[in-house]
Amino acid sequence: METMQTILWQVVTMILLAAVGYLMYKSGKISHEGSKTLGNILIFLSLPCVIINSFLVDRTPERITGFFVSALMAALVLALSMLLSRLILGRHAVENFAGSFANPGFFGVPLIIASVGSGGVFYIAAFIAFLNLLQWTYGVSLLTSCDSEGMLPIRGNQKESSKVSLRKQVAALGLRLIKAPFMIAILVGAFFFLTGISMPAVLQKCVANIAGLNTSIAMFTIGIYMAQVDILKMFLKPRLYLVSLVRMIIIPAVTMGLLLALPASMNDLKLSVLIAAACPVGSNVAVYAQLHNRDYGYAVETVVISTLLSIVTLPMVVGIAERLF
Repeated sequence: METMQTILWQVVTMILLAAVGYLMYKSGKISHEGSKTLGNILIFLSLPCVIINSFLVDRTPERITGFFVSALMAALVLALSMLLSRLILGRHAVENFAGSFANPGFFGVPLIIASVGSGGVFYIAAFIAFLNLLQWTYGVSLLTSCDSEGMLPIRGNQKESSKVSLRKQVAALGLRLIKAPFMIAILVGAFFFLTGISMPAVLQKCVANIAGLNTSIAMFTIGIYMAQVDILKMFLKPRLYLVSLVRMIIIPAVTMGLLLALPASMNDLKLSVLIAAACPVGSNVAVYAQLHNRDYGYAVETVVISTLLSIVTLPMVVGIAERLF
């Protein structure tokens, strides 16, 4: 119950931070260009520092084992997330993207730190890496292979030229992945963890301070998204609730089932992975939808409504996990 209450208050705090971003945007204190700048700070600075900071822990046999176990669980959870989203949400590209990919980097990290401590972030480093990799490949393929209505082609009806084009896009994304900030951060963090070399104290302090910006800036950005939608109309769209159900109830339930196979000695790992899997829709669905000229407004709505509903779903999921784990 204690962890459930901690999660509840942390989620409420984060929603209040989003409200600050909402008010700043509505009052003109943050412009549209300013919101893009905040996004760049998140992607290229604060999240990489969060990842690096998570690796700056003592190298022990338990942590090495935990890292590989958490990586395996992350791969399984993400594979099931994509499968379940396609089965339940059908051919809608944006909905598939939203259902498949959570927001562990920006939303999950502060919840994990609040519930199990900063060491828990170490266990979702692989989750964040795999998620970003799949967003840049599978996620982009969803948005680039759908028709003007945002619907994916019926299997077997794809044109060969489209397949060739998709392969080229995936290959290009693979090359970009090498330069991706989160991937560089994982390599830097893994270097310090595996070699046992200590980062200079002043540099480590700097990394920790920048990592501390992650939650506030991320939630300001969510608030800016909220300011761009009609909240009342959004709540009247049934499909948004279905997307949220898949993302924050069905997928966490399946994840919980997988995690029950792990021993009680790995409870911190289990709770960290579960929180990452139970997070609301990742904001990148809006970023990629805008980039590929898909339904940006609807993509933003999937982020906003799932974030608001997480006040109920996340504490509930964690409360059930406390009893089972």
